[in-house]
Amino acid sequence: MFTTTPAPNFTQTRIPDDLFAAINTLKQELNAVILAHYYQDSDIQDIADFIGDSLELARKAANTKADVIVFAGVHFMAETAKILNPDKLVLLPDLNAGCSLADSCPPEAFAAFKADRPEHLVISYINCTAEIKAMSDIICTSSNAVKIVNQIPENQPIIFGPDRNLGRYVMEQSGRQMELWQGACIVHENFSEKKIVQLKIENPEAEIIAHPECEPPVLRHADYIGSTTALLKYSQSSSSPAFIVATEPGIIHQMQKQTPHKRFIPAPPNNNSCACNECPHMRLNTLEKLYLAMKNQTPEISMSEDLQLAALQPIQRMLEMS
Repeated sequence: MFTTTPAPNFTQTRIPDDLFAAINTLKQELNAVILAHYYQDSDIQDIADFIGDSLELARKAANTKADVIVFAGVHFMAETAKILNPDKLVLLPDLNAGCSLADSCPPEAFAAFKADRPEHLVISYINCTAEIKAMSDIICTSSNAVKIVNQIPENQPIIFGPDRNLGRYVMEQSGRQMELWQGACIVHENFSEKKIVQLKIENPEAEIIAHPECEPPVLRHADYIGSTTALLKYSQSSSSPAFIVATEPGIIHQMQKQTPHKRFIPAPPNNNSCACNECPHMRLNTLEKLYLAMKNQTPEISMSEDLQLAALQPIQRMLEMS
């Protein structure tokens, strides 16, 4: 089973005035690499050695020569890094940085779902726990899901999980029928179609760009649909002067850095609490927590060798097929 080293209370540890300098010093001392997802706070993105989406970060984790991997992301991402690097120290700044999508797919329930469909090949989105990965035949990301499904023989039935929206999008793009696990991401399922349409009316020059984890009513309005990295690249290549961005707004930091002359408008959620739609799990990580994790070399991600080996095989298949 998956385990984590408990995080001691380091509230008495002095936080340096210059966290960027202190983190860079620790990085050299530990021979550490900092991997950060696009949905992290902008300060964390700016201190990271590599920024990317799930596929890019999996590749970086698989190829790193560092002794310590500090993963500024959520739990399943740090797990993936540990699966690919069982002998390295993998740190997650905040162990509570989970994932609503991963939580929507309990291992026991998914095992029963799979057992009822013994002839099916299991393709699982990387946003899942190590236990779900271990039950899978192939892992995919939003960047490569269509490409991977298109490589499966047409007569092979497929289970796709845990995200129903990404699965539905892949079916549309590939023409393949699949059995979908009914999981979803709280960020991407909560965008407001009505508010996005209103934003488009107010900003007619803006293109709507959306992640395929979004609900179908939002995707219907999108001028472009793609993974986080694909959205970033599209915002650079498109001639549009403005974009309504229907994914976690952390990516806007990179979009603005790459094309400062363009405008980026975060798509709003259904609730009235804010104008954007931040992932509460991603935002648990802070620059201070990242420093403390490196300084104290905890909280550490660990798991049994059996689980690590079982989860490694479908990830390796993904990397080979990508």
